[in-house]
Amino acid sequence: MTLPRIWARVVPWDKEVAVAALESGITTLWVPDGCAEAARELGRVVLACAGGDLREGTDFRVTRMEGKEDEARVAASPADMAWVVFPREREIIPLENLVAWGKTVLVAATTPQEVALYRGVLERGVYGLVLSSPDPAGMRALGAAAHARAEDVPLVAARVRSVAPLGMGDRVCVDTCTWIEGSRGMLVGNGSAGLFLVCAENVPNPYVLPRPFRVNAGAVHSYCRVPGGRTAYLSELSAGSGVLLVDGAGKGEVACVGRVKVERRPLVLLSAAAPSGNEYSIVLQNAETIRLVGPGGATPSISRVAPGDEVLLMETAPGRHFGVAVEETIREK
Repeated sequence: MTLPRIWARVVPWDKEVAVAALESGITTLWVPDGCAEAARELGRVVLACAGGDLREGTDFRVTRMEGKEDEARVAASPADMAWVVFPREREIIPLENLVAWGKTVLVAATTPQEVALYRGVLERGVYGLVLSSPDPAGMRALGAAAHARAEDVPLVAARVRSVAPLGMGDRVCVDTCTWIEGSRGMLVGNGSAGLFLVCAENVPNPYVLPRPFRVNAGAVHSYCRVPGGRTAYLSELSAGSGVLLVDGAGKGEVACVGRVKVERRPLVLLSAAAPSGNEYSIVLQNAETIRLVGPGGATPSISRVAPGDEVLLMETAPGRHFGVAVEETIREK
């Protein structure tokens, strides 16, 4: 059989943890020997145990990654041999080596942070994950992290109605831990229902060097899109926060914030009408390095955008409760 890529390790046996794993979409359970019948009572599952579908020593081997000799043992094994690896805390280089050598490695993960780490090894990730938690809530959190995918969002072309100076205010530069190229940037707006695509500062100009890790995102009160379909205020972001980056086609990826800079600068208010007829607005710094994204990947500077131009935005139903979309009677203007 093809080796499943996501397992839940339920050792010792705990029915509620196993149920949480299955409800999270994980259909391979690693259970103690003698618990196969109890596990099968919960539904159609692939079992890793002595009486199951996958057997240690035959279908997979297990090792702890305590030193170079453990890495060498996996590296020297036949190409078709699968390994479940329990890594030493905070050590990632041995896993990078095994991924580079094309080894079939499933790594034990106990936190959502570890799941994200192992999924990102050498950008491609390890072959698979073995999720382990002593309680149902923890298993559900691991399952959600293991199945998380980059978010793609629908963008529409909105026609600019007005661009007007506002005076001084506090704007937020979001410095990410990601090199942001092309038309990628953050979704930002005055209201949660209409978020404009603000490009990173990755375009050369005669006055300052590009800063392709930075999005000069807008005024402190603004909404921005963050992972999980949520929004946050720009004022809430700090080192370690996650933000959603998207390109002109709406393809998304999660980026980590390394630094946030709030500084007092001259501001400008831009409003635009979406094809739906709804009008949305955004407050940005009034400077030529701040760029929106237009159809076809154009990145016009806010200093040159004029009424009649088109810019891209994401349009959704209004209504947020602590960043989570809710259905309620609300008007944003």
